[in-house]
Amino acid sequence: MIPQTFEYYAPTSVAEAIGLLVEYGDEAKILAGGHSLLPAMKLRLAAPSILVDINQIAELRGVVINGSINIGALTTWHAIEHHSGLKSDCNVLPETVAQIGDIQVRNRGTLGGALAHADPAADAPAVILALDGEIRAHGPYGERMIAAADFFTDMLSTALTPNELITAVICHKLATGEGAAYVKLPHPASRYAIVGAAAYVKLRDGKVSACRVAITGAGPTPSRQIDCEQALLGSDGSVDAIAAAAELAGSQMDVLGDIHASEEYRRAMVKVYARRALTSALARAHA
Repeated sequence: MIPQTFEYYAPTSVAEAIGLLVEYGDEAKILAGGHSLLPAMKLRLAAPSILVDINQIAELRGVVINGSINIGALTTWHAIEHHSGLKSDCNVLPETVAQIGDIQVRNRGTLGGALAHADPAADAPAVILALDGEIRAHGPYGERMIAAADFFTDMLSTALTPNELITAVICHKLATGEGAAYVKLPHPASRYAIVGAAAYVKLRDGKVSACRVAITGAGPTPSRQIDCEQALLGSDGSVDAIAAAAELAGSQMDVLGDIHASEEYRRAMVKVYARRALTSALARAHA
């Protein structure tokens, strides 16, 4: 299929990109890696008359690690996967993106694009939720930070306003006594998560003092599993404690069924993969 005719702009600054979004409003779409937008345009499921290609904005690329981890919105999966600093300071991020699609997808796909698209089966959103990350957005009224917990509002919908642009994602470095992991049941062709689970655990004096679990692929949005998290707090993270907590995963979410998996099967897999993610995260926290 051939996309509908559109005008193409390639701004070289965030301010220029935002100016185009303000000028053209709903007629404009942002192009990052293009893995979601361009297929939709070819099928005419999306038909923007204005395409704003942000790939010439150099400040949106790269990883900066100091007191925290700052990942530019245009940083590709490939760059994250092979970043030595991320491997040492937050290894769950490179490990997660290594599971995304294939080499071609990882060479073009971007973290900011994936978060903005908010596909309910994407991997990165669950991990950013479990890490309690923040999304930095720029719009016509300046910059604001959006907590990952508040960012995903519905299927393919986010807290971004129409004229806002993601510029970076911020996470904290994992210290001694902290561990995080992501595991998934992948679709054999697309590699999207039929069910995926991300977990973060912090230990203090041998007990779980903080815990976050996020599920993707099973509902309309990636979602934190609060009951599961609270059940593990204060425990020693034993096999039995993990199993009991994982049984609560999915209890507060709207689990969906489709051609890939029934609601019943997905709900069962949510518990299985929550247990696996917690087991791995706790092992890393103990290391």
